[in-house]
Amino acid sequence: MTSDMDTGARAVRILMHEAGFAALATLEEGGAPYASLVAMALDEEGQPILLLSRLARHTRNFLRDARVSLLVTAPSGADPLDAGRASLLGRISLSEDADARARFLARHATAAGYADFADFAFYRVEVAEAHLVQGFGRILTVPGAAVTTDWAGAEPVRAAQDGIIAHMNADHADAIALYAQKLLGAPGEGWRMAALDPMGCDLQRAGTVARLEFPERVTSVAAVRQVLVALVERARTAA
Repeated sequence: MTSDMDTGARAVRILMHEAGFAALATLEEGGAPYASLVAMALDEEGQPILLLSRLARHTRNFLRDARVSLLVTAPSGADPLDAGRASLLGRISLSEDADARARFLARHATAAGYADFADFAFYRVEVAEAHLVQGFGRILTVPGAAVTTDWAGAEPVRAAQDGIIAHMNADHADAIALYAQKLLGAPGEGWRMAALDPMGCDLQRAGTVARLEFPERVTSVAAVRQVLVALVERARTAA
């Protein structure tokens, strides 16, 4: 039986994976809040990574006080306050992940023009908790561990993820299109699988990402194959 916490964690993961931008809140020297708009991607652990200039006001703020918050939102309809959103609370630090650059540029290709400037660097936010709002009265606080990627026990999937992604993109573009169009309601052609983890996969088309959550956590390559085949059948039924 799915609990409210499981449902909330799933909703936050979708928001995090699909959001390419976020509002970053930092603390001024005198304690006043300061908010700015930043581009965002996720590292392999599902933690937000940002490409920021050391000259920016928000960077000066968090180098003094590492406590930050990121607000990620779903596309809004007629009433933006009825759209899902989550405030990710945590601490920010310089990223030591060698893969951060590739992951960020895969999401924000235009950032390649300034990613190597001397004053720019990649930073990682370690999410301690997420405060989810899905409309009036639908509010939940979720632990950070529930919305980021837990690879424990899923080491075979971690080792094989690049091969699985390459295989899906090369040989099963039709399946990926079904996932996007029929399961996620994401229109358009040219969807590709961009990332894979035990809880789901990211489909990408240009700068847009659609998150496909798996029905259950997978910990083996065989389980990944089974769930991907089952999702194709579900998509065909939906079609």
